[in-house]
Order: sequence, then structure tokens, then C-alpha cells
Amino acid sequence: MSKINVLVVDDSAFMRKLISDFLKADPRIEVIGTARNGEDGLKKVRELNPDVVTMDVEMPLLNGLDALKQIMMEHPVPVIMLSSTTKEGADNTLTAIQNGAFDFIAKPSGAISLDLHKIKEELVQKVILASKVSRKQLINLASNRNLSIKHEERYSNIELSETSNYLKDSYTKKIICIGTSTGGPRALQKVLTSIPSTIDASILIVQHMPAGFTKSLANRLDSLCEISVKEAIDGEPIQKGTAYIAPGGLHLKVKQSGNILLTSLEKSDVRNGHRPAVDVLFESVSEIKDYKKVAVIMTGMGADGAKGLIALKQSGKVTAIAESQETSIVFGMPKAAIATRLIDEIQDVDKIADSILKYV
Repeated sequence: MSKINVLVVDDSAFMRKLISDFLKADPRIEVIGTARNGEDGLKKVRELNPDVVTMDVEMPLLNGLDALKQIMMEHPVPVIMLSSTTKEGADNTLTAIQNGAFDFIAKPSGAISLDLHKIKEELVQKVILASKVSRKQLINLASNRNLSIKHEERYSNIELSETSNYLKDSYTKKIICIGTSTGGPRALQKVLTSIPSTIDASILIVQHMPAGFTKSLANRLDSLCEISVKEAIDGEPIQKGTAYIAPGGLHLKVKQSGNILLTSLEKSDVRNGHRPAVDVLFESVSEIKDYKKVAVIMTGMGADGAKGLIALKQSGKVTAIAESQETSIVFGMPKAAIATRLIDEIQDVDKIADSILKYV
């Protein structure tokens, strides 16, 4: 089996060596070169044709954002950004994702000698995932091609839920819950910008991200959407026409208090390697009575959300939507959800909003 060829771009000689050592320790990965800034990185991409690039956001001469733009225009390749956890770092990271970066890794903020090793497993895992993504898919996630026929062929052997025909029911209160991970910020932007401010439901979202980055994500989406988008605050009433994003590092749950729903944030155990976790949100929503529920699972690694979906489906009226393999950057979470045989619809990301609106 051929190895994954990686180029490491960072202005710090220490970081270049550390990241290279982390990657070389995995037998599936080969570090074929390093670069000290964006200009050098761009030159090495042209010369070495790597399978994956890791790149610091903040560098001299040509920073990571500008280098990323050039790479995606001239020589598309999956790029993993390394970012500081400052507000500016988080904002720049989301800009990088919008400009075509595969994903990012937050640099630890504590003592270098201790905390940098925390990213080793995450770095290796994301490099391996990035190597499997097609360059065409990386650049153009939301294709306008009609893939419905392909979907029917691809999933013809998968049993979908038989509970989707309930458009005429007595439920007047509705809630939407969305779970996503790698590739999620762009998928969320595609979905949420297509939802009108008049939607007769509230939206709860778990996006796997570290603390600090979810705030920047919520602010960015709020500036682009008709609906309001915010990072959830503990104990606030949930309003229609508003999307609440779980803060990084905290699980998002819902509590029913009389006729209203309240957010609940907690730092209980990590689930599926994540906090916030989709399963925690979905299980919480499953306990709410007298609500029509729509659950959406989009692009992401792992299986987070599948167990929560089972709990939701056992609790009452629920429609479940999964993102298609064709538009998922990583078809892990949607695939696991589909495997439960409780999914009602499989849709390209640009059709998910229409599916949601059909049910609420």
C-alpha cells in the first residue's frame, strides 16, 4: 500500500519538526517535505505534489489563508490548518474552511512540552481522512448536479424508515436538531442560509469544535442567515426562528419547563470522543413531549448521532434526514445513521433545507 505523502508548512522550526515526527510515527504516512512560510509552501506544493498539506494559519511573507487560496486555485490538495485558539485565530480558521481547507486543528494553549502531544492522534486521523477526499469534492461541495437517481441506485439495498408519512398530524410545536463534524461549517452554512426567518421551529446544533471556535462559527452564520444563529447560553428559552449552537467543550441538552423549552449546558463525560456530542443532544430531545421533531445528521467522522437517533425514533414523531455520500466530506456519521435503518430521507446538502421545511 502506498503511503500518504504530506507537506508540513509552518514558520516555526520546532513545530515543523514536531508535526513531522508525529506523522512519521504512523507507518501509513510519509513526510515528503517541509516549508517555512506560505511562499515556500506554495512552491513545494508545485514541486512535490503532496497528498495532504498541514499549514499554520499565521506565517510571514505569505500567511496560511493567502497560501490556501493560491493552492486551491492552482493545485487543489486537501489542506489541514493549524490555528491558535484566540478569537482572531478562530475567525481566520473559519475563513480558511470557507476557502477550501479540509479541516483544522487547534494548537494547544498550555505548555508546549506537554500540550502539543495532545494533538498527535487528531492530526494523524485527519491526515488519513483528508487523503481520501477527492479534490473535486473539496473545491465544489455543493454541486448543482441532480444526483437523485444515483442515490436511489446507491442506497437501493438499504431499508429506510417506514415512519415518514405523518405530514398530517396533531403536533403544532416543532423542533429541529442537527449534528455534524468534519466539513460541518460549510454544510451548516448551506442549510441554514436556505431557511427563512419565518420558520415555525427552533433549531439546535452540535458541531464538533473546540471551545472558542463555536462562537466564531455562530457569529459568522448569524451574519449570513435570515434566521438568528447564536452560541447557546445555559438556561435560555428556546425561540422559533433561532438556531442554537452547542459551545465547544459543553454538551447541549434541552429541558421542558411548562410550555417552554430551555437550553441546558453541562460538562459531563465525553461521548464518542466529543463534547459536545450529537448523541447527548438527540437523547435529550427524545425526552421532550408533544413536539414534532426533525433530526439531521450531516458530514463527519465516526458514528456520533446514531444512538441518539435510535432514542429519538423510539420517542414519538420524528423525521430523520442524512446527508448523501456524494456531498459529505466524510461519510462517517451519515453512514452510521443510515445503518440504523431509521433514516427517512438521504439528501445532498443543498436539498436538506427543503426537506426540513417540508416537515415543519
